[in-house]
Amino acid sequence: MAKKEEAKEEILETAPVEEAVEAPVEEKTEEVTEEKYAKAGKKSKKHQEEVKAEEERQARKLEKAAEPEKKAGPKPVTRSRLERRGKNYRKANEKVEKNKAYSLEEAVKLAIETSPVKFDATLEMHFRLGVDPRQADQNIRATVTLPAGTGKDTRVAVFAPLDLAKAAKAAGADIAEDEEFTKRLDKEQLDFDVLISTPQYMPKLGKYARLLGPKGLMPNPKAGTVTTDIEKAVKEAKAGKIEYRVDKQAIVHVGLGKVSFGAEKLMENVNAFVESLKSQKPASIKGQYVKSVYISTTMGPSILVENIYN
Repeated sequence: MAKKEEAKEEILETAPVEEAVEAPVEEKTEEVTEEKYAKAGKKSKKHQEEVKAEEERQARKLEKAAEPEKKAGPKPVTRSRLERRGKNYRKANEKVEKNKAYSLEEAVKLAIETSPVKFDATLEMHFRLGVDPRQADQNIRATVTLPAGTGKDTRVAVFAPLDLAKAAKAAGADIAEDEEFTKRLDKEQLDFDVLISTPQYMPKLGKYARLLGPKGLMPNPKAGTVTTDIEKAVKEAKAGKIEYRVDKQAIVHVGLGKVSFGAEKLMENVNAFVESLKSQKPASIKGQYVKSVYISTTMGPSILVENIYN
């Protein structure tokens, strides 16, 4: 009995004491009340945001106004166009009297004297016309053969039947081929300055219009490059035949030979071109046909010419 009582006491001593479990403290959640907006008007959400943005903008504006003003630096010195030119050009320009209209012969001689480059420059003429290029009858385009030539070796290509191609080759054409010529165009080999063709072969060049057109190489009846008389066209192109046309600004730009030709030969070319241009005067034009004329050389100063062409 004594042993049983001792065992009971040990069990009572070793019995675990239940720990008091603290009840979890409930967190107080604050109820978030959503702000209500009207669908439109001053109490709408969009209006409130715009008001807030405007207030911020005004605050930034005030802060910027409070900042000390920065002192502006000196104004950059803008040089005139003449001052920005090279010394050779400025020296040549001193020989040309400003706003003075020279006679055609005087202008040609002065242009030769004022050529500032070391290479053989081209004499250029620029005619500002009183035409409207948008009108079909005033869109001037023509050709003229310069008596003294252009001073350049013109490379002529002919696309024509075999018998005409042989005759063109004998007349001095650099390239004269039949169907083989289209293979050059397929490879985009444009190693020529003038292309001459016959009317029956023009449809075959239609698919190459985007290649030839922008470079001014597409044959055209007005330019005399679409013809049945291939030999004559080749000889004229080699002799110095040039094409000119009015641009969108109603100006005709044309090169009339090299400075090395001398004044006499250049005057022959100039007179031939002027007569050709005068013959192209449209019947529908009102007012002045030629508004102004200038002569210059490559990279040289511009010289005003007397306007006696109306």
